[in-house]
Amino acid sequence: RKLVAEITGDDIYDLQERYTELFDRTRSLSLNLYEHVHGESRDRGEAMVALLGLYRAQGLDLAANELPDFLPVFLEFLSTLPEPQAASLLGEASHVLEAMGERLKTRGSAYRAVFGALGRLADTRADPGVLAALLSEPEENPNDLEALDKAWAETAVTFGPSDSDCPKASALVEAMNIEPPRASRRAGAAA
Repeated sequence: RKLVAEITGDDIYDLQERYTELFDRTRSLSLNLYEHVHGESRDRGEAMVALLGLYRAQGLDLAANELPDFLPVFLEFLSTLPEPQAASLLGEASHVLEAMGERLKTRGSAYRAVFGALGRLADTRADPGVLAALLSEPEENPNDLEALDKAWAETAVTFGPSDSDCPKASALVEAMNIEPPRASRRAGAAA
């Protein structure tokens, strides 16, 4: 009731700002489920490919810009399945959903109700150890922009065992930077 009252009674811009602050600027409340489990590791990509395969096997094709682990997409997929199968798959995400619900409860957010409802629909409760591990992750302050940049910063990609130059590439770049010989006046006059 609190969430419905908030959504129907508050200014739309204030609602959008709070939603963005919670779910887009707070990594620990990311709606990308595998972000909580795999972070930015290769495992996340492999898990998303497997999830996308599951979607396609059931006839759901995503647009190129949709991530399969995005909670609204996942819930849309579950809505197409028989209830027992949907409850089972939702149960596989229960540790992430319960952790997010606890974080929202701590913040006093009415969105906590959504995660509570999802937890009741799942056929499995979160493993207490896994839930505790997720909740032990540090909370970010979405208003600390410097910390936000640091949390979302990607590590530089390096290739090979060191950062040393590639001799062939360096020679090619050096050759390209050499000024071409200037044409003589006689050659220009003949043209």
